[in-house]
Order: sequence, then structure tokens, then C-alpha cells
Amino acid sequence: MIAILGGLSAAFLWATANLASSRSSRLIGASSTVAWMMLVGLAVTAPIALVSEPMPPMTPALAVWLTASGAGGVVGLLFLYRGLRIGKVGVVLALASTEGAIAALFSVIGGESLNVATALVLGLIAIGIATVALAGGSAAEGTEAVEADGSTPPSAAPGAERRSVLFGAAAAIAFAFSIYGTARIGLSLPLVLAVMPARVAGVACVFVPLALTGRLRMTRRAAPLVVIVGIFEVLGNAAFILGSHESIAIASVLASQYAAVAAVAAFFLFRERLSRGQRSGFVAIAVGLAILTAVRG
Repeated sequence: MIAILGGLSAAFLWATANLASSRSSRLIGASSTVAWMMLVGLAVTAPIALVSEPMPPMTPALAVWLTASGAGGVVGLLFLYRGLRIGKVGVVLALASTEGAIAALFSVIGGESLNVATALVLGLIAIGIATVALAGGSAAEGTEAVEADGSTPPSAAPGAERRSVLFGAAAAIAFAFSIYGTARIGLSLPLVLAVMPARVAGVACVFVPLALTGRLRMTRRAAPLVVIVGIFEVLGNAAFILGSHESIAIASVLASQYAAVAAVAAFFLFRERLSRGQRSGFVAIAVGLAILTAVRG
């Protein structure tokens, strides 16, 4: 039950964060969104870390999982927010959410069992990904993407949707390494320390370079959005870690349902529409994730 509650809580928290990030990325860009949300996340977690349990001795295995958690999270967010900036929320998040299935495979390699039913469902998810990637349609229909400088929105550029698909798929792979690494370090580190690697890496590798080179952007409209993203990302990671203590595979797959939550919200909030082929692919992904949750449960 802990894995189910933790995974579902993470899904709703991450869905909120991604909806906010899709707006802020179109206002200040993907890199600046990642930079600010990482700073917010670090500001929230650092004071708690100072009074938490001490970090255990560093081992080679722990160093690997810390690197995977931090680097994978930052790279994945850069890909994801770039995709959200130029493409449809539903499509990009549907692709990125396959991180749960990929992380489930990692957990199988790490010792959790994989039955025939699970393998078949993972195949269904792969078909859904291919369908979404190959289906045509205009990007970000019905959205109100506006660049900060008043220029043509990136989503209006030729080939923007295909590029957003590639960004979403790349984000899924990076996130899979990140959430699996986060789950592994969550088994040996205090909760607040387990959610910090991506925040530390993000501030050091994204925020500081952008600030020093004068490329860090912020607007009044984007400010509350990046605060929401930063806080809800931290809470989502904390919920996922708690769930992964019981089962990494179940928590990973359930947490990846954030795409379905965000896509439904985007339909009502942003009036996004998908082509028939993309709808079919998204349904395949959603159904596959739901069945995978059932068979893994």
C-alpha cells in the first residue's frame, strides 16, 4: 500500500509541477526554468538537511546512484522543459512518463521479477511511443504560447512537434536513470538528503553558469510558476522515495501516471488537441501503464 500511495501522490505532484513548467518554459525558456526551480528546491531542502541525520560513509555504489539521481534529473528536466516549450503538453508528458516503465526494467535487472504479462504490456507501451512519435499534426494547437520578446512562438516553427517528441523520449531515458538512482539512494540516506542531488547539480551546473553569463531570465509572470515547480518537484520526489521503499517498480510505474493527469488538465486548461494518431498512441501508453500497474501490484 505504501508503494501505491507514494507513487500516486508523486504522480499528482509531478503533474502540477509539469503544468506550471510548461507555462514558465514558454515565458523564460527551458534552461532558466530548470535553473530557478532547482534554486527554489535547494532553498527548501537545505535548511531541513542541516538538522537531519548525518550522511552515511560514501561508497562506490552510493556515488554511482547519487550521480545518476542528480545528473539524470537535471538532464531530463532540460529535455522535458524544452519539449514542453515547443510541443503539446499531452504528447511530451506521455513520452516522458515512460520513465516509469524503463525504471521498472532497471528494477527487474536489479532483482525484482518480471512475468510474461508485464513484458507484453511493456511492448504495448513501446508501440504507443512509436505511434505518438510518427503521428503528424500541428504542435501545441489551442495554446497561447507567447515568447517574452514578442517573437514567433517556437511551437509555430516547422518540425517543432517532431523535435518535441525527441525531447520527450530523451527525457524519459534520463528520468529513468534518475528515479531509479533516487530510489536506490533513498534506501540508505535520510529522505531530505535523497531528494537533494538533483537540486545541488541543477544549481551548480545550470543556475550558476546562466547567472554568470547573464543568460538567466525571469519575468513577473514566470516567478510564481517556478516557485510552484520547485516545491512540487521536491514533494513529488519525496513521495516517490517513500513509495519505492516498498517496491521500486510499482512506485515508478504509478508515479509515471502524472502524464495522464497533466494531459487531462491541459485539455481543460489550455484546450490542447491531439491528432487521431497521437490520441491512439497516447491511449496505448495510458492503457499500458495502467495494466502494468495492475500486473505489478
